[in-house]
Amino acid sequence: MGRSTTRAALIYQHTAMERDRAIADALGKLTEEAINKQDQDGSGT
Repeated sequence: MGRSTTRAALIYQHTAMERDRAIADALGKLTEEAINKQDQDGSGT
């Protein structure tokens, strides 16, 4: 992993996992908003 200790590697993994979740949540919200907007515009989806 390129970290100096196992502890440092675990801390990095945990932080990265939390950040990945935050990004996924934000993208999911944007996607839902876009789908809802299309539905309101009468696109038939």
